[in-house]
Amino acid sequence: MIWSILNTDAALISLTTGWRNVPQSWTGGDPCGKGWEGVTCKSSRIITITLASMGVVGQLTGDLGSLSKLQILDLSYNKGLKGSLPPNIGQLSELTSLILVGCGLSGRIPDSVGKLQELVYLSLNSNSFTDKVPASIGNLKKLYWLDLSDNQLSGSIPVSNGKKPGLDLLVKTKHFHFGMNKLSGTIPPALFSSDMTLIHVLFDNNNLTGSIPSTIGLVQTLEAIRFDRNSLSGPLPSNLNKLTNMNELVLSNNALTGPVPDLTGLDYLNFVDMSNNSFTGTDVPQWFSTLKSLTTVMMEQTGLEGKLPVEFFSIPQLQTVVLRNNRLNDSIDFGSSFSRQLQLIDLQNNSISALTVAPGYNFTLLLSDNPFCKNNIAATSYCDNQQELESSSSYLTPVFCVPTRCTSGQTSSPNCKCAYPYTGTFILRAPSFSAIGNPIYFTQLQQSLLSSFVNFSLPVDAVSLSSASSDSFGYLTMKLQIFPAEQDYFNRTGVFSLAFVLSNQTYKPSRLFEPYVFLADSYTHFGGEHNSHTGAIAGGVVGSTALLLLLICAGGYAYYQKKRSEQATKQANPFVSWDSQGAYGDIPQLKGAKFFSFEELRKCTNNFSEYNCVGAGGYGKVYKGILDNGQMVAIKRSQEGSMQGSREFKNEIELLSRVHHKNLVKLVGFCYDQGEQMLVYEYIANGTLLDSLSGTTGIQLDWIRRLMVTLGSARGLQYLHELADPPIIHRDIKSNNILLDERLTAKVADFGHSRLFGDAEKGYVTTQVKGTMGYLDPEYFMTNQLTEKSDVFSFGVMMLEMVTARRPIEQGKYIVKVVKGALDRTKDLYGLHEVMDPVLVSSSTVLVGFEKFVDLALNCAEDSGVDRPTMGEVVKDIERIVKLAGLNPNADSASVSQSYEGAGVRGAYHPYTDDSLSQHSMNTPLTRVETQ
Repeated sequence: MIWSILNTDAALISLTTGWRNVPQSWTGGDPCGKGWEGVTCKSSRIITITLASMGVVGQLTGDLGSLSKLQILDLSYNKGLKGSLPPNIGQLSELTSLILVGCGLSGRIPDSVGKLQELVYLSLNSNSFTDKVPASIGNLKKLYWLDLSDNQLSGSIPVSNGKKPGLDLLVKTKHFHFGMNKLSGTIPPALFSSDMTLIHVLFDNNNLTGSIPSTIGLVQTLEAIRFDRNSLSGPLPSNLNKLTNMNELVLSNNALTGPVPDLTGLDYLNFVDMSNNSFTGTDVPQWFSTLKSLTTVMMEQTGLEGKLPVEFFSIPQLQTVVLRNNRLNDSIDFGSSFSRQLQLIDLQNNSISALTVAPGYNFTLLLSDNPFCKNNIAATSYCDNQQELESSSSYLTPVFCVPTRCTSGQTSSPNCKCAYPYTGTFILRAPSFSAIGNPIYFTQLQQSLLSSFVNFSLPVDAVSLSSASSDSFGYLTMKLQIFPAEQDYFNRTGVFSLAFVLSNQTYKPSRLFEPYVFLADSYTHFGGEHNSHTGAIAGGVVGSTALLLLLICAGGYAYYQKKRSEQATKQANPFVSWDSQGAYGDIPQLKGAKFFSFEELRKCTNNFSEYNCVGAGGYGKVYKGILDNGQMVAIKRSQEGSMQGSREFKNEIELLSRVHHKNLVKLVGFCYDQGEQMLVYEYIANGTLLDSLSGTTGIQLDWIRRLMVTLGSARGLQYLHELADPPIIHRDIKSNNILLDERLTAKVADFGHSRLFGDAEKGYVTTQVKGTMGYLDPEYFMTNQLTEKSDVFSFGVMMLEMVTARRPIEQGKYIVKVVKGALDRTKDLYGLHEVMDPVLVSSSTVLVGFEKFVDLALNCAEDSGVDRPTMGEVVKDIERIVKLAGLNPNADSASVSQSYEGAGVRGAYHPYTDDSLSQHSMNTPLTRVETQ
């Protein structure tokens, strides 16, 4: 053991011999004992090395393979790191992330990479690697992310043949990123199969030939395909319209033939570009007018003929239409209901003879080289072929203060503070939009980035985006600046953490901005290095990969520069004032919440046996237990050695111990003993509202039950807002946090992010936005100003879930907008049959009060808090609807339904599990959570 440790230390020292610009803390011969920045150890063995953006100069030589316990190697954004990737990389048998983005590496990617059986992330993009893609990569059964783009790779795409592996064996991989290389040969039909779970397939900007195989239509999880800028030929597969999750389809600049494909049914398709191919002349396809999610249609020089239908221009999100160099004829009529998002219509060089444009249009229209222009000399605004097309955006992050004049080298942040930002280029490889002149997209991306950094507890004060432009490869690039909080520089720990969040794709934007890549600049403005130190936070890949990823961002930014020993104590034991030894004299004696010893809970769960385990998540596991008094309880146990959720742990104890209501989950007690954190709840048998709506349980909620569950949930929330003293704002109301007991009584759960809210704190501005995307109050998200109306908004979204049985954000569509878009108050059930839960539509029961219910839900989900009702008003309105349906508002959910015997008790899952694969919480710890 001692020899292994010494050998590991020597391996790192030999690896970095001759390197320049390593951290100043790298002194002495013990990387683990001396606290080398960028190095994390466990049991005196090195498990992570992260040195992104340090300006490191050198080569990957030395005894790299002896770092046998290494799990993460991230040396991204060091352009001075040159030479080849050594074959002994294959000896790192526990490596989960190999991230070498934006370095200066060259030569072959060694076949030994295929020996890294635990690898989840392989990112070697933006280097100068040459030769073939190693077929051995097909052995990486746990691989999620594969990015070899922006290199000089050549040769064919490897597939298995019985003797050697290939990329077709990567059935769990979600991302194939091979753009901007020199790959040649055909696309093997065997590359794709129905067993695969790919989301993004990017082979743009290569030298591929032959046809696109029909087997691609078998991968029905696909969301983005790019085969543009190759030399592909032949007809397109007829089964492309089977890819119903598709958002982006880019096949431009090839030599494709045959008819333009029928894309009918691709209802989520946003961006399609098939320009500059040799399709057979065909009439304008019908799907032009039926795909209501389209933002961009680019089909320049594709042989299109005939007349464009007026309905095409009324697609609500349509932004860009490029159909020049075709044979479109007759007249063009944009109608009076054209999309208000339209920015460009380019119909140059067609056979258009007439034009009808309604007043109020505000888009660029290009019609040069059409008969219309020859016959209408006065129509210069349409017929000027010298007009410059917009390929860049003038967007700058808004500044609501007076910019500060900064010293040399510093930049004024959006908050008007001078600092040294962390900078780089943020690249969208397949954006779902084309209106780069519309600032709303960049505002959304900027806010999403900032919110994620803050929620990951990174020391970030502001984020700035600028200089957005479309490049020659079909990518959207922009400059990203990240400004430090508290001081005017990032220390090394901060830079490593920011870089890892972006290089490892821990930051997860909306699908509008996926996939992305970040290419950072070197960062040299390190002040106060002597005060920084490195810690580690464990994250996880949930599902079949089940591997812990380590994120290096704990410690380092101590408040008021406390001593390291004090920091370590505080991080290891956030409840240091709670003495967990002896008589527990310092543990709060909370009314209604009992303190349990570890031994008591171990006994009632049969030593935390797997038989008693009823759920698991990022926080840990949930066990069913029976106390000595016979009460059945659910025990949520933090995973061993993890302090994740410690703030939420204390918060939930303090809040639940002071509130008692039939519609709030009851906290029986807690354990803080022998280093354990456990919460003990009443056992709730029938799971969550989300489970019932999605059909996970045997419970089918008819209209009557839904009314009663909504009323119970509203009463629980009303109690928190109006009767608790002081009032409490929940901050994470969603269907997954509403539990249903054996009588289907609704109980509001999960108070980990709630906060007390007395009169003095009304209008409180938070430093971190908490909540779940889709339920999150847009006013709170934009202003950070928290009020009880934020809960009301979330409740309104949940009411719409009751009606539709859809997730708040599903297939990129927002439930509030979906309902508003389908709403017709002149029709029965407001004309919502198409978006309603089929269970309700097929029900023989009259949905009494349905319209009033929908009106109330939309009222709760108003954009502005002042337009929303209070929860007290919501309860009264729901009670009126319940009475209208002939029910007693004080009855329970089960007693008002004649078919309750369909309700079952859950077996293998429990509602206290704190991970949901279907919903992404804004307060997610620094981790990757992947759906399988």
